[in-house]
Amino acid sequence: MTLCEKMYPSNHKTVFVLDHTPYFGISCECLIEFDFTKSRGPAFIPLAPISKSLWTCSVEAAIEYCRIVWDLFPQGKLIRFVVSDTTAHTLNTWSPSEQNLSHVLAELSTMGIPARTHQQGEFSVIHGLRAAIEALCECSDIQHEKRTSLTENASKVLNRCRVICITSARDNNSMKSLKEIFQNVLIQHNKIAAGSDHLITVHHCHLVIINVYPNNVESQVTSHPPRDLSAILTTEVHSVKAGGQIASKLSNLILNHYDLGSTTVTGIPMKEEQNASSSANYDVEIFHSSAAHTSILKGNAADSALIRTQREGADYETVTLKWCTPRGCSASEMQNCIAMHRITPVDVNSRPSSCLINFLLNGRSVMLEMPRKAGGKMISHLLAAHGGEIFVHTLVTARSVLEDPPSISEGCGGRVTDYRITDFGALMQNNKLVPLKRKFDDSDTETPLSRMRSRLDRHTRYWPITISSTFIFNLKNYIDPLPALLVKEEMTDEEVVQCKQVIYSLINLETKHEPLQMPNMGQRGKGPKREEQYRIMWSELETFLRANCRTDQHNRVLNCLLECRNKSDDEKIKLEKKDDKVELDQALRELDQFGKFSEASPSEYVPRASVIRATTDSPMSPPPMSITTPPSVPSRSSLLRSGPIAGGSIYSGPRTVLDIWISRTSAEQRSRDLRQEFAGRLNGEATAGGGSIAKLYPNLKDGDRGGREMHLDGDGADVIPPASASRLSTV
Repeated sequence: MTLCEKMYPSNHKTVFVLDHTPYFGISCECLIEFDFTKSRGPAFIPLAPISKSLWTCSVEAAIEYCRIVWDLFPQGKLIRFVVSDTTAHTLNTWSPSEQNLSHVLAELSTMGIPARTHQQGEFSVIHGLRAAIEALCECSDIQHEKRTSLTENASKVLNRCRVICITSARDNNSMKSLKEIFQNVLIQHNKIAAGSDHLITVHHCHLVIINVYPNNVESQVTSHPPRDLSAILTTEVHSVKAGGQIASKLSNLILNHYDLGSTTVTGIPMKEEQNASSSANYDVEIFHSSAAHTSILKGNAADSALIRTQREGADYETVTLKWCTPRGCSASEMQNCIAMHRITPVDVNSRPSSCLINFLLNGRSVMLEMPRKAGGKMISHLLAAHGGEIFVHTLVTARSVLEDPPSISEGCGGRVTDYRITDFGALMQNNKLVPLKRKFDDSDTETPLSRMRSRLDRHTRYWPITISSTFIFNLKNYIDPLPALLVKEEMTDEEVVQCKQVIYSLINLETKHEPLQMPNMGQRGKGPKREEQYRIMWSELETFLRANCRTDQHNRVLNCLLECRNKSDDEKIKLEKKDDKVELDQALRELDQFGKFSEASPSEYVPRASVIRATTDSPMSPPPMSITTPPSVPSRSSLLRSGPIAGGSIYSGPRTVLDIWISRTSAEQRSRDLRQEFAGRLNGEATAGGGSIAKLYPNLKDGDRGGREMHLDGDGADVIPPASASRLSTV
């Protein structure tokens, strides 16, 4: 909702246009049992059910709409009635004395039922719409008071209003024609009102058309949500059945028109009418301002979803709260509430609603519980009557401001006493807003509000909330007036010099190795060391300067800090490099004494790796190769004879790929030499082809063959080829 809608709401003036044409005299085809006799004899003839007319259904729904509005808003919400048949009949005015149900019902009773079709005259709802626009151009008492006041805003009163037309159309084309006629008439009357001193133009009108038809008929009119037909007219259409649906539709619309909310009080214990000794639980739905639900619906999302349910047979949601033990309204039972709103029952004629209203009017109060998904309940609202009117009180569900502030040392922000309260007060004092006494010049490119926003942005671009989260703002005796000067939009040369002097004084203190004296902030234990203090201080000061760099003068202060800090850092780096160079030279001299070829005997090799080995080898490392043996590549014959070099290790010298390959092939050759040869290969007879012949199963006798003797080449022997001889063995 915009600010204009809040200041000049459309619900300030509402006009009901009721169609009183002959079509509304027909039945709605919704039968109602009229026979309530409990005892029926054998010759009893029941009464036939009755049915209301379209006119009766329309009047009942409109009257119920007015009852809810006037119950919740005794003043400021005006409703007028216009009945349209052959002409327009205005039933009341904007006068507060005629804004009540008694006056409206008395005027409606004089209208009677819709006329028959044979009567003369042109029946149309257009007459009522034209009269409604004329009524909207009339000023209400509140509008007249504002227009005639001597203030500057007297001529800026906006006339925003609403028209609710209950009629019946054949199809969408008829409905479109009706809206176009309304728009043309509205434009014509606005021109007339613009030239009159007593009338007011309609700046915006919300036209709600409710198309009513009997329950046994299918409507050819399509409903649609609000649409802007022009800059001053918004229309919406609802096509509903007369029997039961028109009342529920208006109840749904009233929630949006007046920003209302629905609460269902469930679990109300009530004695049965037939049996007074027993009781049952009932539910009662009430309407009130939607602000009564703000505190609970903005809380935990899971808890809010638990209490919000879709109303059966309606298009809106209701908040379900449970009846709690009733109490008296004495001073000792007063609750801490944050809001109070009038209520009205939705079904005012039902027995549960009547019992609840009478119970509250007798001086009792009812607590309403809100269930939680995690378990448990919470008292969220209180129903009580004051001066003959019933109100719903929104209770405080969070921590009260009257209680001690909570300890949040384990959460964000630190302790409560850790906040920079004094600095925050100074921040508010420096950014205080005051009314502008002189008239604002429209030619200025920047408004005072935008300038104030930019100023507040500069002051809060780097502003730690707690004392423990900042270091430089606790050293005001060292850095003042640098923080106050840097947040300015422009800095002079003198102010830049003052900021540089602050930086030079801090560098001077660091050079003298003087610790920074900080005020006692209630911290236990020792603070940071001197070197750590200056490191934190320089880091945060640089962050603060970078956050406030907006002009060249601000950049001069930042460059001064960076130049001073880089110079001192470079000196430290040079000293560290000098020390490292001395240590490195000494280590190299020691290594040169161990690792070099002897000048007297160049063939003698002294590996430098022995120095490293002395400090890196573990007790389980293999013994090193003798340092007197120079590294050389062994010959293939020696490797075949004796294998790898005795005592060889990773410190024996560099090895090439050839050395690795020779060592692997020699190992395979030695494994073949050590393996026992097959008996058939050793004892076989050599053949001309290079193979050998060995007799299979030499111990097998001739009688054991069992007729399965195999003859190969007629000799009873197998020829063993060279490739497969190694796979045979002697049995």
